[in-house]
Amino acid sequence: MNTGGEQAPKIVHDELRVKRDPDRGRVELWQRDQFIGFLGYAEHTVGEDTVVVLQHTIIKESFGRRGYARALVTIVLERLKAEGFSIVPECSYVQDYLRRYPEYQPLVFEGELPE
Repeated sequence: MNTGGEQAPKIVHDELRVKRDPDRGRVELWQRDQFIGFLGYAEHTVGEDTVVVLQHTIIKESFGRRGYARALVTIVLERLKAEGFSIVPECSYVQDYLRRYPEYQPLVFEGELPE
């Protein structure tokens, strides 16, 4: 039971791993040997900084509505934060996630991306 404004854990699954696939512009989510879905991205260099545009979050239908998208976005944002990257959240799921977990708002890039 959720009381007093407590949030559900961001990651509720075991044995998750992510695999970056730069050729396809995505970070894949796996549970053991099962492909769950991916977060599409594009990287841009702005001055000395790397800005990652988070384009879309896709979870296989059979895994939908079970917290996998939340886990994937959490893992990706934690890694980007650790690497010192900024983000542009084009994906509507990531935008909603940032409203729910405002501690990641400082990652949002406020400038203009190169054409």
